[in-house]
Amino acid sequence: MKKSGRYTDAPKEINDALLSATKIEDFLPPPDQLIAKEETQKITIALSQRSIEFFKSAADENHIPYQQLIRKVLDNYTEHYAK
Repeated sequence: MKKSGRYTDAPKEINDALLSATKIEDFLPPPDQLIAKEETQKITIALSQRSIEFFKSAADENHIPYQQLIRKVLDNYTEHYAK
């Protein structure tokens, strides 16, 4: 038996609130415009195994590429000391 896609056991207050909801326009920019793209340059660098494991683990926990995490750390260091 196929179940209906509608939920009908909600309290009346919730049903009334959903029926009276107002649709709002999408005000966020598209994903490709949320983060400013910076010019990057590819390099070859030798890092310690310990550093690589640390950044890969931290990147996995935060669901981002580890190279992006390393780049952000270097950018923050540069911004702090370039003043």
